[in-house]
Amino acid sequence: MNESESIQAPSLRGRLEALAQSNGISRWDLGASCSTDTSVQVDRGEAKQMKGAQRSAITVRVWNGDGLVGITSTSDLSEPGLAKALAGARDASAFGNPDDIPAFSPLATAPLAPLEQPIQETISILTMLETLKGAEAKLLDSHAAIGTVPYNGLAQRSSERIYLNSDGACRQQKLTTASLYLYARAEETGRKPRSAGAVRLAYGAGSLDIEGCIQEAAERTISHLNYRPIETGHYTCVFSPEAFLDLIGAFSSLFNARAIIDGVSLSNQESVGEQLAVPFLSITDNGLNPGNVGASAFDGEGTPTAALALLEAGVIRNFLHSEATARHFGVSPTGHAGMGAKVSVGADWFEIGPTPGSGGGQQGLNQNQHQSPLVVIDSLSALHAGVKASQGSFSLPFDGWLIKDGEKHSIEAATVAGDIRTLLRGLVGFEGAAKVTPDGLCPQVWAEGLSITGEA
Repeated sequence: MNESESIQAPSLRGRLEALAQSNGISRWDLGASCSTDTSVQVDRGEAKQMKGAQRSAITVRVWNGDGLVGITSTSDLSEPGLAKALAGARDASAFGNPDDIPAFSPLATAPLAPLEQPIQETISILTMLETLKGAEAKLLDSHAAIGTVPYNGLAQRSSERIYLNSDGACRQQKLTTASLYLYARAEETGRKPRSAGAVRLAYGAGSLDIEGCIQEAAERTISHLNYRPIETGHYTCVFSPEAFLDLIGAFSSLFNARAIIDGVSLSNQESVGEQLAVPFLSITDNGLNPGNVGASAFDGEGTPTAALALLEAGVIRNFLHSEATARHFGVSPTGHAGMGAKVSVGADWFEIGPTPGSGGGQQGLNQNQHQSPLVVIDSLSALHAGVKASQGSFSLPFDGWLIKDGEKHSIEAATVAGDIRTLLRGLVGFEGAAKVTPDGLCPQVWAEGLSITGEA
């Protein structure tokens, strides 16, 4: 598919309907996505990588007379390509799993919520290169200790998504996005290198907050230069919005109906209504939040995206569902499905904060006025290796600071460990306004009694 081409969903649906009828196929659906991506990376004022790519992925599912499902993938939207995909899925349906049969979402033709997503013009790759060179130079000049920006990137994307089915569903969404990432490395004589970074997202490269990204990356990197070891022990901790969102995301199987059915979640089918956390914590999955630059209007099954309360006053209220898991639980799909023979389920974008009317735990929390030692966790690492989601435990390296006796210094190297359920029941409160991040909306979160292990 060429960059100038645009998929026309109604026309594509008509072609598929005719091809399906000619092949004796009465029940089918299709999910397609295509994108044009441009990205650049630099290294000390020189181009390190300049890349452009056009990608397309098309998934076709067919239900046979016995109700079994076959699936094929292709990147060919031509008439012969679609015919071949339909025939392949029809033939594969003979081997479908009778114990796990997806169906059409009952909401695949429901109205979609409007999304304000301005389509912005792309800029040339040479303009992107000069923009990133300038950002790198400013970051290098911000402090004498910053010697390199080893990880950086400026990228833009134009994309389209489509969902169609034989019952009349016809979904289409177009989107442009851009991202900037700057990760600096600073080193002083006789001291270990320290690193930190920042990221910005926007609907187009021309709208990116480049100066803000440079300033945040510089400030975070410089703040870690004055480091010291920390004594192993239990501390009251303050999670940055990014760190707490990462942690909740790592344990999102708590709310994932697919994980519950598969037996790899801490929750079970009777967990709705259980008290999981302190009464002043609420978590909503809301992919439609205006802060979510890459918001999808519908999921892989055509179900509209909508706000879904996962925790209210610390109580589990809902799970994330696909059509199949919703049917199993006797509820409606929630708009969190992928597409496949066995449909995946995943979270979109979290809103985390105090339960309305609860006061949000302890009032007036302020890091600078805290008397006893306080650990501020800025960012977590090794989430895939250090989290055991089905057991609830985590042990994660982190970057952060220790505040003690009115003095704040970076922590040389340390690990935070605990159990997610214990942590959620041991929250103290929130500090500051909620911050929009690429993964969600969250204020700073205070928790007590976490185990911190310093470097031996």
